[in-house]
Amino acid sequence: MNTPSALRPKFWETEPLSKMTLPEWEALCDGCGKCCLNKLEDADTGEVFFTRIACRLFDDKSCQCGNYANRKSIVPECVMLTPDTLKDISYWMPRSCAYRRLNEGRPLEAWHPLISGDPESVHRAGISVREETVSEYDVADDDWEDYIIDEEI
Repeated sequence: MNTPSALRPKFWETEPLSKMTLPEWEALCDGCGKCCLNKLEDADTGEVFFTRIACRLFDDKSCQCGNYANRKSIVPECVMLTPDTLKDISYWMPRSCAYRRLNEGRPLEAWHPLISGDPESVHRAGISVREETVSEYDVADDDWEDYIIDEEI
């Protein structure tokens, strides 16, 4: 997480997502890891289902990408969230996601590290998927439906 001195105070309340600096944009990530979960989308309804199956780069202990800087070259299907792509892919993000929340005009939750001042608060609140995932290498594609989780946050 970025140091507070690199960020403007409460920037998420005053700046539109498209005007945030790169450190501010990156600081919005709460570290829950849910964006790194593989998802299934119903072709008929468009409904998105989260699974416990994590991207091959996901570190289940830290809840971080194991190679964030090179993720797109290693995992071509990685969905890169930017201010330009957010409007088209926010439905693919968990409802608890800061980017999605702000895009929808909702505030950050009290457990968000920018509010709490503690990067562990997302894990203590039970929002993250830390140590709850399985690697995509360990599950056959035909079995992914067996790993769907409830994503109501």
